[in-house]
Amino acid sequence: MSTRRDPYEGFPGRIGRTFADSEPAWPTPTRPASGDRRPPNIVVVLVDDMGYSDIGPFGSEIPTPVLDGLAEDGVRLTNYHTMPLCSPARAALLTGLNPHRVGYAMVANADPGFPGYGMEIADDIPTLAELLHDAGYATYAVGKWHLVRDSASNAADDRANWPLQKGFDQYYGVLEGLTSLFHPHQLVRDNTPLPIDDFADDYYYTDDITDQAIAMVKSLRAHDADKPFFLYLAHNAVHGPLQAKAEDIARHRGRYDAGWDTLRDTRFAAQIAAGLFPPGTRLPARNSEAGEEVPPWDSLTPAQQRLYARYMEVYAALVDNIDQNLGRLTETLAALGELDNTIIVFTSDNGGTGEGGAEGTRSYFSRFVHHPGLPGDWDPDVDRDPELIGGPRSLVHYPRGWGMASNTPFRLYKGHTYAGGVRVPFVLSWPEGTRTGRLTPGQRPQYQYVTDLTPTLLDLAGLDRPATRRGVPLQEPDGATFTPVLADPAHASTHGEQYCEMTGNRSHYRDGHKLVTLHEPGTPYDDAEWALYDIRTDPTEIHDLAAERPDLVAELSAAWEAAAWRNGVFPLPDGSGALARRNPADQRLSRPLTLLPGTPELERYRSSRLITLRSFTIDLRIEQTGEGVLVSHGDQGGGYNLHIENGRLRLAYNEYGVLHETDAGPVPPGPHDIRLTATAEPGLRWRFTLTVDATDRATSPSVHQLIGMAPFQGISIGIDRKSPVSWPLHERHRTFPFTGRLKSVTYHPGAPGPDSPEAVAEALREAAAAFE
Repeated sequence: MSTRRDPYEGFPGRIGRTFADSEPAWPTPTRPASGDRRPPNIVVVLVDDMGYSDIGPFGSEIPTPVLDGLAEDGVRLTNYHTMPLCSPARAALLTGLNPHRVGYAMVANADPGFPGYGMEIADDIPTLAELLHDAGYATYAVGKWHLVRDSASNAADDRANWPLQKGFDQYYGVLEGLTSLFHPHQLVRDNTPLPIDDFADDYYYTDDITDQAIAMVKSLRAHDADKPFFLYLAHNAVHGPLQAKAEDIARHRGRYDAGWDTLRDTRFAAQIAAGLFPPGTRLPARNSEAGEEVPPWDSLTPAQQRLYARYMEVYAALVDNIDQNLGRLTETLAALGELDNTIIVFTSDNGGTGEGGAEGTRSYFSRFVHHPGLPGDWDPDVDRDPELIGGPRSLVHYPRGWGMASNTPFRLYKGHTYAGGVRVPFVLSWPEGTRTGRLTPGQRPQYQYVTDLTPTLLDLAGLDRPATRRGVPLQEPDGATFTPVLADPAHASTHGEQYCEMTGNRSHYRDGHKLVTLHEPGTPYDDAEWALYDIRTDPTEIHDLAAERPDLVAELSAAWEAAAWRNGVFPLPDGSGALARRNPADQRLSRPLTLLPGTPELERYRSSRLITLRSFTIDLRIEQTGEGVLVSHGDQGGGYNLHIENGRLRLAYNEYGVLHETDAGPVPPGPHDIRLTATAEPGLRWRFTLTVDATDRATSPSVHQLIGMAPFQGISIGIDRKSPVSWPLHERHRTFPFTGRLKSVTYHPGAPGPDSPEAVAEALREAAAAFE
């Protein structure tokens, strides 16, 4: 017997494990899935930020005929729970382990240095793709990944946490958490970012990833008639920004004019009629918690109602399009004779969101900014023609009243551990399994958790999870197969207890009772936060039993803390911002950088380190004047480009959707040195100065800095790729490649601005020194 160091050794209450060298290596002998039949194909369709009631089988009015058919012939888990945010949910789904143990306590956009926040899947935690691949499956992934840190999403990274290194034969999609559905900011095929300059006017990302998935399956069957496959189809929709095709939006015109209160009532009535909840279940009042409030629809002005209804029309169009594309995939499987022996799972990574705010937004990245020093003149919306909402020129999100309706009948939203954040639709279909008795169609009220999906799919495929893989002892899973529940509607839940935590919001479930908090950021963690619900009789979490059952509150809160220590949950977020820290090695990304002609677009995060919350200069050396874009950084959600048009040097600055233009005058033929200087000013503002051959030509008015997720598209030189910074310039010239000779573009990151974390910290240090 040998031992290895437990990754959480030293955490109080952590139970050490030992591993035997003699444990059988993978693959182990397998159980036949259905007699001597070929193992089933497996398709997991994961949608982003979809609420419980957003598809027909769970009460929606949105037409989803394909999902309706899969649910009619398959199983609906009506009490399926997930994590409140996407990266943790995906880590749990693909590994069968609790997300903190895998290292995804949060979305993969930071690396504060604590075990639960590592944002890397360790070698002793195999993914479902790796296990199926070892067993002879072809493995494909398309769409959203978001299991690699944004700082590791560039072409120079070792790619250790990219899809191909985690068990997939092929991948096509976006590594990050969100993107434009008309102009994806960085498409990746397998291990390579694709060099795309422009997209066709009819390009649409959801259609594209479905095309790619279908092509992968067709290619497999053309080469091998027998090999089973696993397809992980992870939609970026319906995550913001909400964008849909015009013809899909048109089908939903007028559908939401009655508002979110009526929609919620209608959906709940449909859910009760379908038997999704026990008799006596009540619909909670509108969300009224501080910062999460939803006003009555009737209290809105007619103009607000028209605008807000448009947002929901776009959202419905997205759901509609997802179902259409699922139909194209199932039709392909049927044509290949594969549909009957394909397990299809459809679910969401977390509940519907309230991140659009009370009013919604036509400026997603402006609304999405989280900075403690936002100035009073910061506008989280832009005045934009409602007809543009949902199209390529707008990055929008719906008001949280629609998020509340999406989560009908539950309280709160994505990010919360109340049911609105974690209870989502789940459909599983497998015609061959139905015929062989492995699956009995119908609804299941049993509690099951996202970690249960990997062991269940392995079980349905007739595979045992190994104890070792390639000589490495594996960490034990946390999930439990629910195959007995699929076969027998009366079988008890196979998952009796589960902790949950997200940004300080916490819950603990045990045998029907749920302890839950809504934590106010930056405040102390207090036992008085806990509420207690019996979700067997009160699934909508209305009647708080905490005062009546203090004994159970104490018992479950102690169980939560013990589980938190075992799983690496600590430290919990506080007001310090420590959990948003970046690896100190990232500081090298703010050194000066020279880009030569022909350099592929610089990745988003890498680009942002050159300009974010600081002053900066860009030096451009031109060997011969021409027409076109010299440098571009960003898109319709925010960015800047420097270009020469009709012989004049111009700066286009897109301030979260508001376009500013500065004319620096003519640039005569010949070589020139051009400099763009951005000076960071108080109030999160920049002032730009344009210089030609050491002579100042123009200074722009002060504008708000691009921070947070903006600019979302990386730096290009000599062209404005994909989503344009300036739509009028795009209409005139498309990508507008520079026709002269550009020698180099050099970024010089300057001092942090007065509103940067570094500057604030330095001011505090100076104040402390003065006091001493």
